[in-house]
Amino acid sequence: MRAYELMIIFDGDVEDTAVNAMLANVNKLVEAGGGEVKKTDRWGRRRFAYEINHKWEGIYVVLEISTEGRDLHEVERVLHLADEVVRHKVMRLPEKEAVRRGLLGDATPATAG
Repeated sequence: MRAYELMIIFDGDVEDTAVNAMLANVNKLVEAGGGEVKKTDRWGRRRFAYEINHKWEGIYVVLEISTEGRDLHEVERVLHLADEVVRHKVMRLPEKEAVRRGLLGDATPATAG
């Protein structure tokens, strides 16, 4: 298992129900691949640094996920096709950071010393 951080930026005009539905779909896809969404952090509505798709605001959500990397391809495909998603980014967390956040369970970093 590996730990990932997924940031999703939703269109600022989207209703909360659409955001909740997309997050539920992402959770379902991750779990279908044998992974688990450990934490969902809603940052709320924030202003963009520059205009994206004629919009200046978006709704930011960050997910902490524990899964195999190949399981996230379907999640990325769905997010890429979703009209309500402005941007998304998946980042693999270093093992040390993942253990610090408690995403890898009882695993300890493989360091000597």
